[in-house]
Amino acid sequence: MVLQTKDARDVILDSINEGVFTIDLDWCITAFNRAAEKATGVPRQEALNRPCREIFQANICQDNCALKQTFQTGQPVVNANAFIVNHQGQRVPIRVSTAILKNDDGKIIGGVETFQDLSQIQQLQKQLHSSYTFEDIIGRSPEMQRLFDILPQISKSSSNVLIEGASGTGKELFSRAIHNLSPRKKHRFVPVNCAALPDTLLESELFGHKAGAFTDARRDKAGRFTIAHKGTIFLDEIGDISPAMQIRLLRVLQDGLIEPLGAEQPVPIDVRVVAATNKSLSELVQKGVFRGDLYYRIRVIQLKLPDLCHRREDIPLLIEHLIEKFNRLQEKNITSVSAEVMARLMEHPYPGNVRELENIIEQAFVLCRGMTIELHHLPPELRPAAADTKSLNNMSLGAMERVMITEALRRHGGNRKAAARDLGIDPSTLYRKIRALHILPPETDGRSRKK
Repeated sequence: MVLQTKDARDVILDSINEGVFTIDLDWCITAFNRAAEKATGVPRQEALNRPCREIFQANICQDNCALKQTFQTGQPVVNANAFIVNHQGQRVPIRVSTAILKNDDGKIIGGVETFQDLSQIQQLQKQLHSSYTFEDIIGRSPEMQRLFDILPQISKSSSNVLIEGASGTGKELFSRAIHNLSPRKKHRFVPVNCAALPDTLLESELFGHKAGAFTDARRDKAGRFTIAHKGTIFLDEIGDISPAMQIRLLRVLQDGLIEPLGAEQPVPIDVRVVAATNKSLSELVQKGVFRGDLYYRIRVIQLKLPDLCHRREDIPLLIEHLIEKFNRLQEKNITSVSAEVMARLMEHPYPGNVRELENIIEQAFVLCRGMTIELHHLPPELRPAAADTKSLNNMSLGAMERVMITEALRRHGGNRKAAARDLGIDPSTLYRKIRALHILPPETDGRSRKK
């Protein structure tokens, strides 16, 4: 069909839900539909015949203009992320696609850009994100949701807590969450890294000292327990303290009294202790390295934090959170990671857990000059060999799906309907993927069946 009039063209363009505008070779707007008016706040008549950069003020206009890229390469741009500043000065996130316009003779006469307003989508994502956030802790996996469920009850009590987990799993984040949700939140949260100081310094750091207690002790110094009075003290890496320090700490927990170095009288304190370790204290007790009586004093309540490799479904959520964090800190506008990067990050074993993932994203932010983190922005050990690059996308995405489906089946004892519900897909889709990916279901499938 050939459009005969401008009115007919506008009727068709206005029926499209996405914003659409066209430009001539001088970059002036020649068509502007109703969705574009709504997104920008600029009436059609005001937009026509004006340079597009004056109307859109998009973050990609200067260096990464999608239409300019299309003119230079002859290839369309599909679903690039950007944002525009509307007439009210508000940032509006959009997804952009472009193409070249040609006349009947094949001569280039301009370009067309379509864009989707992502404001509502981002709002829904934020609501979803908040459902999986507890204080500053991110997680949607069943393991994390179980921890989220019990943290409020733990926080309301005054009992001591022991948090066990590998390095980088977020032990201090959990301890801060416990404090912030507790009746003690109006008082201090005082962290101490017990592995960072030798015994002589740690004793003074924890309990304080009086002037003249030792050389260079020219004035009184309050210890961390005193500073944390009525609040919470966080004893990180408690498994590394010496037997002598274990005895001192045990007396504090038993009697509620501290003895600053050089003091003549003990001082009463009211402190909740949250301790953390990347070791198994029960094993250290069995080996005689850690006192059993101290262990049971600090382990009134015990939390075990999962490694990141055991909650891989949290990785996309964590990546999104870290992108938002580093955009704020580095004043950038990176919107996402590529599918290849997501696949590579889903496969990585993460010996350093969430802290390692954070370091990976931070390095990528330093190297990335565009809006999407690509494979070459990752650390060298995460970049694929050149020979594997072509097949990486299919292989890794398949591996990613395999991991998530296998984990979901494991969590639900092989119950496929429950696993599908957890993954947010239809059971028939799950059955199809199990067959396509050659996933071996657990021996039990959540139903009674004949052997």
